[in-house]
Amino acid sequence: AINAEVRMYDRLFDHPDPAGQKDEDYKEFLNPDSLKVLKNCMVEPSLETSKPMNKFQFQRIGYFCVDYDSTENHLVFNRTVPLRDTWAKMQKKQEEQRTKK
Repeated sequence: AINAEVRMYDRLFDHPDPAGQKDEDYKEFLNPDSLKVLKNCMVEPSLETSKPMNKFQFQRIGYFCVDYDSTENHLVFNRTVPLRDTWAKMQKKQEEQRTKK
């Protein structure tokens, strides 16, 4: 395996309509977790020759593309689309069913 940097992007705002909140500044709704940078991630050696904008699916995480910040010695991948967390969805549904009983 080889080292890479992985940038995990999420929603920029934590409110569905930040501009629609008349009494508050939209900046109040910025998602503090909208970007997480993971250093020293291990990826498959076959990705060593990847070029900017090449796209890949990382198993169980999402879809990623190679960032223009990548160099020959420092790969950078950006998550473009996360995978749905169906397991968490099933657990939530089971918990809701238990509380109804």
